[in-house]
Amino acid sequence: MNKYLALIVAFITGTEVQAIQLAPRLVVNITIDQLRTDYLEAFTPLYNASGFRKLLKEGTVFDAASYPFSPVDQASAVSTIVTGTTPYYHGIIANRWLDRATLRPIFCVDDSKHFASPHRLTTSTVGDELKVSTQGSAIVWSVAAEKSPAILSAGHAADGALWIDANNNRWRTSTYYSASTPEWIKLNSNITRELHKNKQLTNEEVVDMALKVVSGTGMGADEVSDMLMVTLSAANPDGITTDWQTEMESVYMQLDNSLGRLVGGIEKAVGNERVLFVVTSTGYADERESDLSQYRIPTGTFYINRTANLLNMFLTAIYGQGRYVETCFSNQMYLNHKLIEEKRINMSELLQRSQDFLVQNAGIADVYTSERLLAGNNDILKLRNGFNPSLSGDIIVEVAPGWRLQNEDTNESFTSRSGFLPFPIIFYGAGTQSSRVSTPVTVDRIAPTIAKSIRIRAPNACSTEPLF
Repeated sequence: MNKYLALIVAFITGTEVQAIQLAPRLVVNITIDQLRTDYLEAFTPLYNASGFRKLLKEGTVFDAASYPFSPVDQASAVSTIVTGTTPYYHGIIANRWLDRATLRPIFCVDDSKHFASPHRLTTSTVGDELKVSTQGSAIVWSVAAEKSPAILSAGHAADGALWIDANNNRWRTSTYYSASTPEWIKLNSNITRELHKNKQLTNEEVVDMALKVVSGTGMGADEVSDMLMVTLSAANPDGITTDWQTEMESVYMQLDNSLGRLVGGIEKAVGNERVLFVVTSTGYADERESDLSQYRIPTGTFYINRTANLLNMFLTAIYGQGRYVETCFSNQMYLNHKLIEEKRINMSELLQRSQDFLVQNAGIADVYTSERLLAGNNDILKLRNGFNPSLSGDIIVEVAPGWRLQNEDTNESFTSRSGFLPFPIIFYGAGTQSSRVSTPVTVDRIAPTIAKSIRIRAPNACSTEPLF
């Protein structure tokens, strides 16, 4: 009897050890700016064996990924990937937004003390939770060509974030993470190499630095899980696509080479079974604007600053003299809360009157007030998720598809599009099974999936379930 009991105990103990060993010792989260499925699939025959082809063949691929909020840009996308929640909670509503106190635009990671920091990111990230769970012993770094994805991916508790300074094309970091530069960076002569203004070559530089971070810090070498965040780009060199068949072929072939070199280099250094790769997209695309009127497609120009002046006149006729709309930024109008309070005007009534007035203007598809968004009805949930009460405007104007929004005061201009951009989420390595999942999923489920794989808590505002 004792013999059988010993065998059972040995089996259970062995199973527990095996489960512990299955946790990846390094998670590499690769975000590819503007990656899209249609281009990815179009150039599949041109890929080598170590890049996209390997990930798509051997990884768990979720074909139909999307973001649970709107609108999406690089900063808001990256923040959602690492926090597992939306701008409503994590506070990064865009690359730039209007500071209500100064009525001036601010950049999402600018910091007067440290030059750049994640202080505007209001929730924890999966990297932060890894640091907490390991009492700071886990190694967490981020590498990107631009400072916002580098800083936001790194989060609050990381060891460091590296990006290429746009002023001198040299690598730099922030004093927020450390007052001094690590010796393994100082001793690396390539860190100050001059770069070309080319996103394809920039991907190569990012991969070079990412591999140096892994070797320089000893990531994945011990039994404590570490994390590396890498941001690459699938955008055209000038950031805008005109003829995808001629321009994007070389972009995706070079991206495939860069991705293969990154994955292969880390696998060689750490081991395939010890590293988990996660690859996804920022879920948007910059496209060159065309004159739709040449093709008889309905279009027009909506002047938001002129419309704001008309709304001021309308509200003045009702409530008396005053500048009720202080300013506009992007498609948002910011009201003068102090004036409204002084006049003891009912905010709900004023917002409803403003909505009724604005929706009658040509070029406006719909108008969303702060109160309407905060109500959070399911039909406008994506817009509500992209809204933040303390940062966003009081009135959000949805411009009709094909129409151009123009702000003559700030020279802002963009054409409204409501199209869906398909992109995947790929998990590869660390024993991940090869499979394709066509069920629609959202990107905010990446963070809890990573957290589950390395046995830590999900970020503190994440309420979504892991993907597997």
